Amino acid sequence: MLNKLIKRAQKKPSKPDTDVSGNVSGNVDSGNVSGNVDIIVNQSKPGNVSGNASNPFDNLGIEALPMFRDVPVSERQTLFSRKCRVCCHQFDFTDTLKSVKEKEIKRLNLVELVDFVQSGSGKISEGNQEEMVKMVSVNVFRCLPPSSHEHTGSENVEGDEEETYLDPSWSHLQLVYELLLRYVVSSETDAKVAKRFINHSFVLKLLEMFDSEDPREREYLKTILHRIYGKFMVHRPFIRKAINNIFYRFIYETQRHNGIGELLEILGSIINGFALPLKEEHKLFLMRALVPLHKPKSIGMYHQQLSYCIIQFVEKDNKLADTVIKGLLKYWPVTNCQKETLLLGELEEILEVTQAAEFQQCMVPLFRQIARCLNSPHFQTAERALLLWNNEHIISLIAQNRNAILPLVYEALENNIQSHWNPAVHGLTVNVRKMFQEMDAKLFEECQKQYAEKWAHVDEAAKQRELTWQKLDAAADHR
Repeated sequence: MLNKLIKRAQKKPSKPDTDVSGNVSGNVDSGNVSGNVDIIVNQSKPGNVSGNASNPFDNLGIEALPMFRDVPVSERQTLFSRKCRVCCHQFDFTDTLKSVKEKEIKRLNLVELVDFVQSGSGKISEGNQEEMVKMVSVNVFRCLPPSSHEHTGSENVEGDEEETYLDPSWSHLQLVYELLLRYVVSSETDAKVAKRFINHSFVLKLLEMFDSEDPREREYLKTILHRIYGKFMVHRPFIRKAINNIFYRFIYETQRHNGIGELLEILGSIINGFALPLKEEHKLFLMRALVPLHKPKSIGMYHQQLSYCIIQFVEKDNKLADTVIKGLLKYWPVTNCQKETLLLGELEEILEVTQAAEFQQCMVPLFRQIARCLNSPHFQTAERALLLWNNEHIISLIAQNRNAILPLVYEALENNIQSHWNPAVHGLTVNVRKMFQEMDAKLFEECQKQYAEKWAHVDEAAKQRELTWQKLDAAADHR
């Protein structure tokens, strides 16, 4: 009995039979990747299999697959599926010397997939469409790296004060985006079928990627989302609502987002296609989302696109001009002269498409604000306000309502002539003053008289205060 126990103890334990390759291929199917390569099990380091169960691709190797042209037409759908599964493999692009061969194999396979979809050489089966969209999701939908302001704690900067971030994995990422774009725009893609894969969840994740710091990625996203909006009519209300929510969060919570400009570019095209009369939903979007976008400090990064969207609305419905102008005045900056200059430029574009009836409803608060801009110590703001009088349509509106407007701005014009430090501002002010004088000499004289009387009262009040102080001083001396 003892000898039998010793012999059993000396026997090596046998490994359990496991179908590793079967499990791996199952995981790849669910992840859906694309490429010209196949996935095989790397068994040289079995310890890693249990070491990182969260990423099923860490222990997979890649081997080349044949090209589409090298296989019969009947086998291309199967090859397409294999390439998609392979391209789900992820690589570390922070280390340029790591997995060089595998990275190149995946890149070549992505190029082949793009060419296959673009050429339309064969209709992609529904199963392969699902595999491809899943592969795109695996590659594109990822955690974005922390933004520069999250490292430094600083505010978003405007312009090119910081170096542009470029994603190191762009050589692969670009091809994945190109594949998705070609799939969406392809005449072979049936929207009724594709909407099962490009669903609300997919669109929402695509919108999240707009916060990428890489401008190349945002440009692709802009084009793709615009094409999705055009092709999948069923998604249009959802896309508009999702963009609204991004704007709300940006305006009222974070005031930090890298893709506001690109989203506004998409909306500019969408607004241009709105049917008349405008729906109430679209008017609410204008007042609740677009106009409040003038509030954030980083408006300079997307103001051009925002201004285009606003103008589109006013051109479609002139009655919105009064509401938009009053909305701008609500968010008018107090100390940010650069922002003031931007808003004055936008204001001129809005007034160019504003009719007399809407102008009369907002002209009093509008020209009170313009008068304050005329006296701005920042010469660019004052100059931009004076340049409004170079626009013939605005001059026409002012001339029709000069009895209300000239009394609002006359004092600001006189103050500039007497005390503004900038010669250019001084010269422009003289020209505007002369324009009003030629427009209505009698009204100009009345304003001049009121101005003189006002300052006479001011001087008289100052003299009275001085006399009062002298009496107080004298009374104090007697004590």
